[in-house]
Amino acid sequence: MPQPSCRDRVEQALARIADPKGEGTRVCLTVYRDSARAAAAAADARAARGRSLGPLDGAIVSIKDLFDVAGEPTRAGSKILAEEAAPASADAVIVQRLRQAGAAIVAKTNMTEFAFSGIGANPHFGTPGNPRDRARVPGGSSAGAPVAVADGMCDIAIGTDTGGSVRIPAALCGLVGFKPSRQRVPTAGAFPLSKTLDSIGPIAGSVADCAKADAIMAGEEFAPLEPLTLAGLRFGLPEGLLLDRLDDIVAPAFKAAIARLDGGGAHISPEQLPLLDDWVAVNEKGGVIPPEACAVHRDRLRRRGSDVDPNVRIRIERGCAVNEADFAETLRERGRLVAAMDGRLAGLDLLVMPTATIVAPTIAEVDDPKVFAVRNAALLRNTSLVNFFDLCAISLPLPASLPVGLMLVARNGQDRRLLRIADAVMRLLAA
Repeated sequence: MPQPSCRDRVEQALARIADPKGEGTRVCLTVYRDSARAAAAAADARAARGRSLGPLDGAIVSIKDLFDVAGEPTRAGSKILAEEAAPASADAVIVQRLRQAGAAIVAKTNMTEFAFSGIGANPHFGTPGNPRDRARVPGGSSAGAPVAVADGMCDIAIGTDTGGSVRIPAALCGLVGFKPSRQRVPTAGAFPLSKTLDSIGPIAGSVADCAKADAIMAGEEFAPLEPLTLAGLRFGLPEGLLLDRLDDIVAPAFKAAIARLDGGGAHISPEQLPLLDDWVAVNEKGGVIPPEACAVHRDRLRRRGSDVDPNVRIRIERGCAVNEADFAETLRERGRLVAAMDGRLAGLDLLVMPTATIVAPTIAEVDDPKVFAVRNAALLRNTSLVNFFDLCAISLPLPASLPVGLMLVARNGQDRRLLRIADAVMRLLAA
């Protein structure tokens, strides 16, 4: 049976975005109908001539609302930026690379304002409903991205991940989300949250699609993931904090996944990681993200603080309370801890843990700021260590009554091997 043309698939995606009964208006803040159709027509013409620009030629892609697109303001989920930001002079680097690879960019997707929360709520543009249960949040900060993929508005969604903002929404919506080693994908043209920790990664339905998008954005030659056996691989199971206080859906799903990995031949070893105590201590001094977010938004808060999502504003204000000397000490301490963790993980292929400690909260419950703060902390706890320690990681979906994520974490620079292992793990879990 012939495959549908890229043009037909783009039209289907646009129809889903426009469906008044769907989530399109909350998911897609800008829709690129004309340029997506033109890119699809060009991809079909190349296919008819037997030519291809690579693994994303003809793929339908969405981009998070914080990536520059030439000629339009970059909102970053903020009504202030929507009103005040000057039009971007050029596309973000990753947008340029996606276009050059033949991707049809269909939309910019909704997000937490300024990318500063794991919940995914946005009071300015609406909160997209989780594809498994529309009364629940999608996870953030790349909130619209997983819903766009799950609802057929695109094949692959591109988000950013500073403390978990690709992996959390992927986990809460039953998809794959990949956070690469930070230095591999350029952040030029992406509105910043933390210049130290910002990373760019894809959300998709498969590890293979994430690997394709990652290679293009990193400017690397893509090669299909080679099959890999799990037998004898060393999976570290971190004792203590990272497995503590799992909810009643996450805990049994994670336990079952570990049993499947063990049965698949992986060597799973309990690991003590005292470096996590140092990480907690550094965060108690103010951490890295809040002070860097303050540096970006201090003037904006002074002028129009009442127009910022209160749940975001309070976190930025905490960063503004950190003095320069303490922040400089935090960065020095982080450098030491990154090197120490890299050495600690040298004897393991990866760490394995739940992506998030809870399933997606309801939109109604996080209307309460106190509940929002507690749920946000629970969602970010495990993912944020990856950014702090400068690692790479991927979230894979686990079977459960609500979506649960399994996170595999590897040393910086081990991206390709991590993707191969993740593909093998996903095949095992699906068998």
